[in-house]
Amino acid sequence: MMYAIVMCGGKQLKVAQGDKVAVEKMDGDAGSAVVLDQVMLVANGDKVTVGAPFVKGAKVKAEVVEHAKGKKVIIFKKRRRQNSRRKNGHRQTLTTLKITGIEA
Repeated sequence: MMYAIVMCGGKQLKVAQGDKVAVEKMDGDAGSAVVLDQVMLVANGDKVTVGAPFVKGAKVKAEVVEHAKGKKVIIFKKRRRQNSRRKNGHRQTLTTLKITGIEA
């Protein structure tokens, strides 16, 4: 099975062909093609290629499925015995990608 480790949105993701992954918001409408060129590792069975830091010429092709918001994260800060509380919420905007191919 062929897979790759890709840097996208400041995070590293392990992807294989046919996977659906949620990454930080990217440009592009639903159905448009995206090329991820910051590939850190490509593995095809026993053959593993590791980059320093990226593998030259390696690309991961993906298709934008949708743009959505992630789960709500509650930020709650309390200082004891001060009668001081703060509650805040955050929902990260995400883009769902479907991996269509890996080129080594």
